[in-house]
Amino acid sequence: MARSTTPEKRPGFFSQIRTLYTFTQKAFPWLPFLLIGILTLGVAAGIVVGYLIPPVAIWSIILWAVTGLMLGILASMMTMTRLSTRAMYRRLDGMAGAAGHVISTGLGRRWQASEMPVGVNPKTQEAVYRAIGRGGVVIIGEGSRGRLTRLVNDERMKVQRVASGVPITVLYVGHGDDDVPINKLAATIKKLPKAIDRATMAAVIKRIDSVSQSVTSLPIPKGIDPTKARAPRPR
Repeated sequence: MARSTTPEKRPGFFSQIRTLYTFTQKAFPWLPFLLIGILTLGVAAGIVVGYLIPPVAIWSIILWAVTGLMLGILASMMTMTRLSTRAMYRRLDGMAGAAGHVISTGLGRRWQASEMPVGVNPKTQEAVYRAIGRGGVVIIGEGSRGRLTRLVNDERMKVQRVASGVPITVLYVGHGDDDVPINKLAATIKKLPKAIDRATMAAVIKRIDSVSQSVTSLPIPKGIDPTKARAPRPR
């Protein structure tokens, strides 16, 4: 039987908005009241401007009110998008595999990172992830710091063997002393000062990839489905 070549139909704009709203409203039940307030404030501001700017006429006031409504809609969308990001991090917090999801989607093109861990303790679900960028090599531990010591040290030694002189930063995801909360992980990595140029970065990536053992047989930490944890965004 011939395979269907019909492309998969993507959700429409309003469908994505509805999904985004539903996702965010579950975390923030007061979201509808906030959005209504923003829209009302936008219309009210437009009416006030219509009265203040001559000539004062009904058509002018209506136009300014519509303008205020449009600005209110824009402000509502921006607010809902930011709240959806906070809702996503709330859902990810404490889930196994959250660090990999964040570094693989939130660091941008200046960093190379994978959602797959470079080291895993299959019994306890502790995992170690790695990101490489202009700030050097970052090793991220997810789980109990005490049980992560061996995994982190093994990864640090491997990097040092093939990338001598390149800065190595170790971060632990959590809420303890010196830990990095999951919602600040990407920002913390991005703030690292530039230590290597692009050519060195490319060379480090190539060297580390060449000596890294395949992790395809390692069990992926259970507890996170990135497609469900990611906050939907309108395109």
